[in-house]
Amino acid sequence: MTRYIVVDPLFEDVWPLVADHLRRHSEEDGPVELVRLAEPRERPLGSAIEEHSAATQLVSLGVEVTPACLDRFDNLEEAFVMTDSMYAVDEERKRQLEERGVTVHDHTNEGFWSESVAEFGIALTINGLRQLPQKYKAMIESHGPWDLDQLHNEVPGARGHQFADDPTFVNGTVAGKRVRVAGVGNIGSRYASAADFLGADVAAYDPYADEPCFHRTGARRVHDLEELVHDADVFAPTVPLTDATKGLITADHVNALPEGALLVLITRAGVCDMDAVRERVLADEIALAADVWDEEPLSLSDPLLDRHNVVHTPHIAGRTADANHRWAEHLLAHFTPISRP
Repeated sequence: MTRYIVVDPLFEDVWPLVADHLRRHSEEDGPVELVRLAEPRERPLGSAIEEHSAATQLVSLGVEVTPACLDRFDNLEEAFVMTDSMYAVDEERKRQLEERGVTVHDHTNEGFWSESVAEFGIALTINGLRQLPQKYKAMIESHGPWDLDQLHNEVPGARGHQFADDPTFVNGTVAGKRVRVAGVGNIGSRYASAADFLGADVAAYDPYADEPCFHRTGARRVHDLEELVHDADVFAPTVPLTDATKGLITADHVNALPEGALLVLITRAGVCDMDAVRERVLADEIALAADVWDEEPLSLSDPLLDRHNVVHTPHIAGRTADANHRWAEHLLAHFTPISRP
C-alpha cells in the first residue's frame, strides 16, 4: 500500500512548495513515493509510475491523465487528480474514478490561504490608516517627513509635531475605528476577529452565515449592506467573487461611504462597482488600500497608482509559503492514513 504523489512543473509554477510538503507529511502516515516530472507534460501519468498496482492512493498534480492511464491503477482506493486547472479537480477524471468505486477527494473550501489573506488585509488597513508606503517614498526623496523643525514655543528642545497623518482621511490606530466587514467566511471572519482584537468596533454583514460566526469574530451582526456602510471608517468587502456576489457592493453602497473612509480590497475587485470606487478615490473623497483590481496587471499609467490616498499591492496576499503548506495539509486531511507494514 503506497501513496503516490506525481507532480508536473505546470502545477509547481502555481504552487511551488506543495509537493514537497505533501511528501513530508505523507511520510508520517506510511509509504509514499514522490515523482516529479522534469518538463511540462513530459509524459502522461500512466508512464510516470512503474508499479501501478502498488498505488492505493494517488495525488496527481497537473500531470496529463488519460482514461487509459487511470485504468492501469487497478488497486486504487483514493485519489486527487488535477490536470488543466491548478485550482480544481478534473471533473471528467473524477467521474471515471468514482464509477470504479474510487473515493475522489477535493478541497472542501479555500481556507488554505485565509490566514495569509486576512493578515495581509490587516496590514493594508494599517498602511492605509498611516499611509506608510507614501511616507517611505517621501523619506527617500527629502528630509521633510522627519518634521524636525523647531516648534514655535518655549519648550526646550521640542522637535516635531505629534501628529503625522493626513486628516483628510480616516487615520491613526485600528483601535476605536468603525470597521465594517461584508462576508464572514474564511477570510472575512479572520479579518474581523483581528480587527476586534486590536480594539475596533466591528460590525459585519453575511446573509449566509449563522449567528455563531459573528460571535466568534467579535462582530455585531448587521442585516443589510446599507446599514453596514453608512458609518464605516474602514470598509472591507471580503466575499469571494461568484455569480451571486459580482457587483454586490453597488455604486450606491460606495457612494454611501462617509467622506474620508478607507476601503480595503483583498478578495476580488469584481465584488465592487469599481467605476464608483475610482470616481470617489480620484476625487479624494475616500482612501483605498487594495491588493486586487478591476484590471490586472494595472496599467503603469493608471491614475490609482502612486496616489497619496491609495496603498496598492500586486495581488499577492495569498502567495505565501504558509498558504502552500495549508493547501497540502488540508488535502491530506481527507485521505485515510496508510499504515506502515
